Amino acid sequence: LSLSLSLSQISETLKYTTMSPNNFSDDLYGHSFFRADGEQSSGEMPEADVHIITSDGVRIPAHASILASASPVLESIIDRPRKYRSSERTIPILGVPCDAVSVFIRFLYSSKCTEDQMEKYGIHLLALSHVFLVPQLKQRCTKGLAEQLTIENVVDVLQLARLCDAPDLYLRCMKLASNNFKAVEKTEGWKFLQDYDPWLELQILQFIDETESRKKRTRRHREEQSLYLQLSEAMECLEHICTEGCTSVGPYDMEPTKNRGPCNKFSTCQGLQLLIRHFGTCKKRVNGGCSRCKRMWQLLRLHSSICEQPDICRVPLCRQFKLKVQQEKKGDDARWKLLVRRVVSAKAMSSLSLPKRKREETINHHGIRSFRL
Repeated sequence: LSLSLSLSQISETLKYTTMSPNNFSDDLYGHSFFRADGEQSSGEMPEADVHIITSDGVRIPAHASILASASPVLESIIDRPRKYRSSERTIPILGVPCDAVSVFIRFLYSSKCTEDQMEKYGIHLLALSHVFLVPQLKQRCTKGLAEQLTIENVVDVLQLARLCDAPDLYLRCMKLASNNFKAVEKTEGWKFLQDYDPWLELQILQFIDETESRKKRTRRHREEQSLYLQLSEAMECLEHICTEGCTSVGPYDMEPTKNRGPCNKFSTCQGLQLLIRHFGTCKKRVNGGCSRCKRMWQLLRLHSSICEQPDICRVPLCRQFKLKVQQEKKGDDARWKLLVRRVVSAKAMSSLSLPKRKREETINHHGIRSFRL
């Protein structure tokens, strides 16, 4: 298939029309002829007033009015003044097989194309539909070729899709080549591409690199969102423990709960209770040498940064963290503020997807709260 077929070449080839006079019968068009008033003609179709010349010299009779109505390019060629009025009107369509041209002309008459024809001549028909501006056929070819994509032909179809301005088909080819690049590298089409079209090779490699980068960013974003959701749940669980009490840990002024089983409200509740029990009894945290206590300290600080009612909050050190920030007259660093915003955002998103949990009314207390262990 010659993909260099263009309007300028069509106009040039009009000068050379020395093809053999093989004629096609009228049943090539595959439809009944209709008059201008819409009534079906009882007789035969009018005599052809234009001939399509193929690369092997076959002459396909056609009707200028039908060709002009189906393709603006053919209309322009038909309306072009002839050097001699008595000369025969011909339109050469070169570079594609005769049968493909025949299917193309049939489509201009009937707007129909069988699956078998699409399988055999889909590549040629896409080129013809692009050159002669037949969008209905181009859409049909794009869909048909996308369904026929394989590892072996993906590079060839990709080149054609780029030349014929078929973005949907181009993207399908890029995705297939990207997902099966090791197999595509071994095909003859890829070797040809490396030798004669390095620019397209570079575009494919860039697409693969961008796809991998996008996957990494998406994976990293999901991991970060999962972390923020866990921190958001930990903040809710901390309020739950300090306000309502749960199993063996709760407010100092509340009676222990009778339920000694695992908490069914939060998946992190049991782990957070163990961390709180350790924080209350650890002797290393005074010197700052306990990593678990540091983690608990950061959770309490994070809660204080999120809490909007420190005066009535029952979480330990909530109000003290607020006062410390105000007394030092400097806010938290940028990374900490970003963490707070992300956790608040995750909390808002989780509240939209989950039913709102009921919380008991809190009592206004001041000072450091104590845990019941």
